[in-house]
Amino acid sequence: MSKFFTASIGRKLIMSLTGLFLVMFIAVHMTVNLFLIFDDSGELFNRAAHFMATNPAVKIMEPILGLGFLIHILWSFLLEYENWRARPVKYDKKNPEVASSWTSRNMLVLGALILVFLVVHIIQFFWVIKFNPESMKSVVIQGVQMEDTYLLVSDLFKRSVVYDIFYVIGGILLGFHLSHGFWSGFHTLGLSNKNWMSRLQIISRVYAIIIAVGFSVIPLYFLIKF
Repeated sequence: MSKFFTASIGRKLIMSLTGLFLVMFIAVHMTVNLFLIFDDSGELFNRAAHFMATNPAVKIMEPILGLGFLIHILWSFLLEYENWRARPVKYDKKNPEVASSWTSRNMLVLGALILVFLVVHIIQFFWVIKFNPESMKSVVIQGVQMEDTYLLVSDLFKRSVVYDIFYVIGGILLGFHLSHGFWSGFHTLGLSNKNWMSRLQIISRVYAIIIAVGFSVIPLYFLIKF
């Protein structure tokens, strides 16, 4: 079993499993974030954020999620290094677009840029919410006192055009990454065939567009309205 996970196919399997796990997390995360634009009072988003912060099941999932991100990132660099070592001399590729898409050839670059976005995102929001909650204002909603997470997030979107643009770019890059990673994960797991391959690729593109638009519309909403 240990040899399987150190072999190329084993590492690709780990990449697929962690990637598909993160795909589900991204969908949930985007859904919660969209509450920011559905209620300008902030009550809806604060209640959702408070639920996510206090729910026992979510607390159990947090370290698993962090581990999933870490493994996915480290394995991506490891696989890329192995691919590079397997062909130390660049061979002539007159028309690489015929064999693969631009996204599939630049997954590592896209992943690295998304990692930069993720680090900034964690510093701006998650780190403050998780480790410095005393710096946040509190609010009482339906008799329950909770951190005013809506104020923290919306205030940054309202006052920083640079971060708004940065967030939109991050959402678009994530969409490109998912447009290949989504169907590729299922393909590696052997859950696709000739009939389903084209369908999975279409589903992957639709999902990627939804994610890119979903994340991008949030800062644009605050930028335009406020």
